[in-house]
Amino acid sequence: MTDLDDTDRKILELLQVDGRLSNAEIAEKVGLSAPACWKRLKRLEKQVIQGYHATLNQQELGLGLFAFINIMLDSHSEKAMRVFESGVMALPNVVACHNVSGKYDYLLQVVVRDMEAFHQLAMHRIRTLGNIKEMYTGFSLKEIKRSTSLPL
Repeated sequence: MTDLDDTDRKILELLQVDGRLSNAEIAEKVGLSAPACWKRLKRLEKQVIQGYHATLNQQELGLGLFAFINIMLDSHSEKAMRVFESGVMALPNVVACHNVSGKYDYLLQVVVRDMEAFHQLAMHRIRTLGNIKEMYTGFSLKEIKRSTSLPL
């Protein structure tokens, strides 16, 4: 775990809100000189910051259906799980995949344009990865909160 002081945390908070801030703007907001801020920022980019991304409006892109798919595998061998995980990694409509505890083995978050596209993804892409014993899907009726910011 990286040791962060209050200034590091403030820099990270600013970047989570607006990743396009310049070094000079960040330095001014945290009370550092530009070179001192740049040095901290470079260290944070090596240790904590994984990248800078744009947040897109899925509705405007025609991706109106958001679903959660719980998956139970037939086999839990390391090889079987690796094959499943690599198959999921190749599916761009799967925006997140978690290996979870409980009844199911994986929780997938998927986004598609409509129910027909969901059917194609679930039955002809995910199901054909093989080794799937059970799939259970829940559809998002309304998004209440989405955040990419972590609590600091």
